[in-house]
Amino acid sequence: MKTALVLGGGGAKALAHAGAWKALQERGAHITHIVGTSFGAVIGAALAAGSSVDALMRTAQSLTTKDFASVHLTTLLKGMFASSLLDARGLKQVIARLVPATRFDDLKIPLTVTATDLDSGELVLFGGGPDPLTSAPPRGEGGPIVTARTVVPLHEALYASCAMPLYFPPAVIEGRRLAEGGLRAVLPLQAVAGLPVDIVVAVHVGPGFDETTPPGVRSPAPPLVRAHGDAERIMMAAQTERAIAAWPADAPRLVVVRAVAEREATFAVGQAQRHFEAGYNATKQALQ
Repeated sequence: MKTALVLGGGGAKALAHAGAWKALQERGAHITHIVGTSFGAVIGAALAAGSSVDALMRTAQSLTTKDFASVHLTTLLKGMFASSLLDARGLKQVIARLVPATRFDDLKIPLTVTATDLDSGELVLFGGGPDPLTSAPPRGEGGPIVTARTVVPLHEALYASCAMPLYFPPAVIEGRRLAEGGLRAVLPLQAVAGLPVDIVVAVHVGPGFDETTPPGVRSPAPPLVRAHGDAERIMMAAQTERAIAAWPADAPRLVVVRAVAEREATFAVGQAQRHFEAGYNATKQALQ
């Protein structure tokens, strides 16, 4: 069966997507398209480029929190007047280390990457797949959706998809301020509309009302940053619930894999192996 793989955002928890990929490969799944948001898009791009799961995990396990979360000196000097807390260069370097391809055309499997236009609120799609404006209405969460019309370097689209406001500055592409795709669809089921597939496997590692905090884990974030994160978590969790509930009865079969449901784990890069195993086991169980 032709399978579309939807990989949701969730920071370091997105390593569960590599485990889901392994489980699908063992089942002989014919993956014809990948849709990804935020770090789910990065993992999807690495796999679509032909990286093996072992190679991807070796690189992921070599990363540290400092690789992602590097604070620039000018940020400290500007204080509350800074445009973001973290330097974009660290995230861009991590993307380059994980994703060997630099163009969408170099990928072995078509990939759609999502981002959010901070001014219009539109969900912007980069990469392959039909144009949802003409092929089919978006599913799940309502609202405008557009497809990028120009050729965008793959790594630029991936950075835009990951650029969570407050943490990272937005990407500016053709004058548009683009940021975290999860602001509109942390599990981007909308972007599957019109794909000629038999089944959609959506791997969900983002915010949800079922999340728990692992024992002994405490957020190092200042209270203001944590309040911002709590608001985003509630918004994204509600958004995802609505998108799944609104999946049309006449659409391809939808299998949602809840691979990881943990709070305070966005930058938990040291948990890569545990998240990988969680994605593998949850996907195997969901496919039975």
